[in-house]
Amino acid sequence: MMENIEALSPLRITPTVRALSSALRGKREDVHGSSRGNGDRVFPEPEKLWFKESSAKNLRNRDFLSPTTMLNTLYADGQVPPAVMSRVLSLRGSGVLPVAGGEVMGEGLRVRVDRAAAFRAVLAGGAAEYLKPLSQRHGCVVLNCPALHPKPNTPSPDTMSLGQLRTVLLADHMGALLRRQGFAVSFCPALPEDSDIVNFLRALGIDWPTAPTNWTNEEREEKIQELLENSQYREREMERGRRTSGGGGRKAEEDESEGALRVNLKRVFQEEGLLGYDPSLGTCTVNRDSVSHLAQLDLSTADCTAAMVTALHVTSCQDEFRQQQIAMLWRASGAKHTQRHLVCGPVKTPGSHLTDIIKVMTSATVRFELLSTVHTSPVTLDVKREGGVSTKGPRGGVFVMYNCARLHTLFDSYERGVEKGLYPEIPEDSQLDFSALKEEGEWLLLFNYLIPFSELLEQLGQALDSEGGGARVNIKTEQICKFLVSLSKDFSSYYNRVHVLGEPLPHLFNQMFCRLYLLRALRELYHSALDTLNLPPIRQL
Repeated sequence: MMENIEALSPLRITPTVRALSSALRGKREDVHGSSRGNGDRVFPEPEKLWFKESSAKNLRNRDFLSPTTMLNTLYADGQVPPAVMSRVLSLRGSGVLPVAGGEVMGEGLRVRVDRAAAFRAVLAGGAAEYLKPLSQRHGCVVLNCPALHPKPNTPSPDTMSLGQLRTVLLADHMGALLRRQGFAVSFCPALPEDSDIVNFLRALGIDWPTAPTNWTNEEREEKIQELLENSQYREREMERGRRTSGGGGRKAEEDESEGALRVNLKRVFQEEGLLGYDPSLGTCTVNRDSVSHLAQLDLSTADCTAAMVTALHVTSCQDEFRQQQIAMLWRASGAKHTQRHLVCGPVKTPGSHLTDIIKVMTSATVRFELLSTVHTSPVTLDVKREGGVSTKGPRGGVFVMYNCARLHTLFDSYERGVEKGLYPEIPEDSQLDFSALKEEGEWLLLFNYLIPFSELLEQLGQALDSEGGGARVNIKTEQICKFLVSLSKDFSSYYNRVHVLGEPLPHLFNQMFCRLYLLRALRELYHSALDTLNLPPIRQL
């Protein structure tokens, strides 16, 4: 049924669900005509009409399901008219998966995909289109990590908490994701080259920007200081005298000395219509650390030529209030860039220090432990308790890297077999019959991972596009780690069950080559997903 797949149009889940919904609903008047005459009926939203199956059990007999409850909403007694069923079975369109059949059963209308056609469409010619976002965005994003700013000294591994390290890892991960989306990305602040913190981050695979040790930003700091002194939001002595003793809310770090520069942050977000900021920000005293922070932000955005510039402050929940102060001070200095806050929950480490924890955790483990949880939720690491850190087992970074290495080992074994004359070279895809891929595990790897990955990347890049969402931004940064762990579980189950490199018999080669096509695409999927975590793949066991 390859005629159902439009040329050069990668298969996608979302267009398929939309096309199925359109086929099921048809014209509104047709749906009314099949009702039981009970007047205006409530019609479900198109995206709720169908569900993509993902469990191995359900994928044995269906790939998409429209539940009986939905059918009862649309049709009398849930009976799907023949004309509607015909539209479902003849589904086609850009990015739409080919339909092999469908039937109404007790659970609803279930649809099966033409799997051989889908395998060929995805694997023939490589799976590159499935490893990148659906579209490219434009703009500049500055990822600001308050944990790395001097206060007044540059942080070191000894002074950094795991909660602060979590924000750095999250910023690094977001940078890789946003670059994949097409954004120009820079990081703030620049750290002194060859400093202990730079070497520590490099050991974890984080390539943070640096500046010469003797470099200063004094000129920009003086400019920022002058802008704040002349800001319309500066609080003059007379205005400060009129404030009641309780009218300023939280007055963090307020300096009572005469002549201190103070800025009314509450006026900033109220008068400029900025949503989501803490109403108790009140008046803030400008200190040297704040000016240094603002000068680093100013420097990071100086070379942004894009029309749209966004500063994404990646901070811990403990430092969120302080970072909102910094954001409003920057606004008060005249900066008009969009500012959003990605806030991380705490990391709890019972009885352990950062250096103790790093000793028992590889770079991959560190990233998976701190990034696989929703960024607003707390993380607990207890290296003294067995199972407290997932260095082993099917849930952590080591498990993911191990299974990626298994794929490389498989292809090394195949190449050695070719050199020995056991196997021929992999033929062109046009010479293969992909209907040989009959294992449920093979379809599960394609349907749950290869096809949806580009849509996952797309969804992760959409959060910054939302308008009027307030100061905070919630991005599902944990999804890549969870995707890789889930992929590794299903791949491991398949690999342990199926002998890919079989006996060197000609009648078995077609199935072996089809499987190698699938696993080669899977290997590239691992590389692409690990790249968003800035983790290089392990190529040998």
